[in-house]
This record gives sequence, C-alpha cells and structure tokens, in this order.
Amino acid sequence: MSRILPYPLLSAALAATWLLLNAPLTPGNAVLALVVGLSVPAVMRALRPRAVRVRAPATLARLAVIVLYDMVRSNIDVARIILGLRRGERRTGFVTIPLDLREPFGLAVLSIILTATPGTLWVQYDSDTGCLLLHLLDDTDGDAWVRRVKDRYERPLMEIFA
Repeated sequence: MSRILPYPLLSAALAATWLLLNAPLTPGNAVLALVVGLSVPAVMRALRPRAVRVRAPATLARLAVIVLYDMVRSNIDVARIILGLRRGERRTGFVTIPLDLREPFGLAVLSIILTATPGTLWVQYDSDTGCLLLHLLDDTDGDAWVRRVKDRYERPLMEIFA
C-alpha cells in the first residue's frame, strides 16, 4: 500500500484541493483529482524528502502568534498606504539580510512567513553567502528590518529546526 500511496494524507489533500478549485464536480474532474492525488506523491517519493524534526514546539507556537500579529499589523499598514492615509511617506526598496539559518525547512518557513506578510516579498536567497534579498513596500528603515527578521523570525526558526 505504501508503494501506491506513499503519502496518503498528501494524496487526499491534493485530490480535495483539486476538486474544490475545479468546481462543479464532474466525472472528468474526479478522474483528474485522482491522477493528481496519486502522481504528485509518487514524484515526492522519488525525491526522498527527509523527515522534519521540530525540536521546540513551544517556540513554534510562540512564533505562530508573532507571525499572526505581524500579519495583522502589516495588513493595516498596507491598507493605510493603499487608501492614501500615509501620503508622501512611502518609499519602496530592497534590503539585504545576512542569515545564519541554513536548514532548508527553516528557510522554507521563513520564505513563507516573509512572502505571506503584506508589504514584504522574498526576492532572492544566495546559499553561498547566506544573504536574503527582501523587497519592502514601505522601506522606512532597512536596519530595523534586518533586526526584525533576525530577532523575530530567524532566531526562533533556528531553535525549532536546529
């Protein structure tokens, strides 16, 4: 059974997502959902991803709260910019952040956090130097962003995935 369904939860989630995104339910969509649900995990099995080990679940919970707070705050800040409540203050820009984090899962989570937070976008990561290029919608203080990413996100991720 594991050869046909190496990741059964992933298969079910992919098939369900396919059906939800391609409504209404038709026989063709059901067949395509089955094909996607079975083929993508088979490809994943060929890649042989290693298991993720979360070493600090309490830190993970604390990071989740910090990320939710930052997302709400960023949504409000971006809404003010879009609605024109902060005219003349906005200045887009790029900031380079030297990261100490090298764990692939930690980097993946950091990229999701930064890209999902309104007003920021993970642009590029140089694995040789460990530098992250981040685009900011409101670049008021680049050094503050470096400290923010390193203190609020990178340090907990290093603790979680170290």
